Amino acid sequence: MIFEEEIPVKTSKGYFLSATKFNSSQKALNHSIVISSATGVLQKYYKKMARHFAAAGYTVYTFDYSGIGKSGSDIKSLKKNTNTLHEWGSIDQASVVYLAKEENPVNKITLITHSVGGQVLGFNPHYHLIDNAVTVASQSGYWKYFTGIHLPKMWLFWHGLIPLLTPVYGYFPAKRLGLFENLPKKMVYEWAKWGKHTDYIMGFYNEDTTYFHKLTIPIMVLSFPKDTYAPKKSVDWLADQFKNAKVDRKHIIPAESGLDEIGHFGFFRDKFAGSLWKMLQEWITKN
Repeated sequence: MIFEEEIPVKTSKGYFLSATKFNSSQKALNHSIVISSATGVLQKYYKKMARHFAAAGYTVYTFDYSGIGKSGSDIKSLKKNTNTLHEWGSIDQASVVYLAKEENPVNKITLITHSVGGQVLGFNPHYHLIDNAVTVASQSGYWKYFTGIHLPKMWLFWHGLIPLLTPVYGYFPAKRLGLFENLPKKMVYEWAKWGKHTDYIMGFYNEDTTYFHKLTIPIMVLSFPKDTYAPKKSVDWLADQFKNAKVDRKHIIPAESGLDEIGHFGFFRDKFAGSLWKMLQEWITKN
C-alpha cells in the first residue's frame, strides 16, 4: 500500500508550501527523493512517478512552488506574492530538501528536477544535503538557443508577453494564454530578465552568489530530441555550470532505444516505467 500525506512546509520567509509525501508500508529503503517541478507545473503531474518510487521503497516528496497550485495560487494571493525565481531555489526547493533530511536523517537524498527545477538548484543553500541529482530537460532559457518558429516565440515571450501582460493583471496570466499555471510577478520578471541575457542566470549571478560550482555530487543530465522547451544546446549550457560535479550527460534518442517520443514532459509519464524510470532507478542505486 502506498501512503500519501499532504504536508504544509513552513519556509524561512514565513510562508507555507504545499508538499506531498509518498511512502510504502511494505518496503523501506534508506533513501529519499525530492522532485522539483518545472515552471508552472503542478506537483500532481509527478504523482505517478512518486508512487512508482514509493512502491520500490523510497520516501518521495513533491511540492508546489510559491504561487503555484496549493501554495497560494488563488488570484488574491498571487497578486500579493513577492517571491522571485531565485527564491524558488533558495527558499522553496531548499525547504523541502531540508524537510526530507529532517524527517529521515539517515536517508540519502536524490533530487530530481524538471526544467526550471534544475536551474534553481544553483541557489539551494542546502545543496550539501543532496547525495545525487537528476536534471530532466533543465536548461538555459536564453532565446537564441531556440530554433525555427520557437526562436521568435521565445523572443516574444521574454520581450513582449511578460512585460506587457504582467503589470495589467498583477501576475503573469499564463492560464489565459493556454500555457501553464499563472506565475507571480517578481518571479516572472526575473525569469524574463534571464531569458534575454546570453549567460542567462550567470549574467546576473556568479560563483560567489550561486552554489553551482560547490556541487561535487553525481548529476545525471538528461535531454531529448524534439523538446521545444529545452533544445540540446540549452541543456548543455546548464550542465556546464556544474563545473565540479560528476556530470553524466545523456541525450536520449527514442528511435535508438525503441521508445516513443519523449519531448519536454514525457519522462514523467508512466508508460516509461519499464524503460526510462528503470534506467533512473539503476543510476540512483549506483550513485
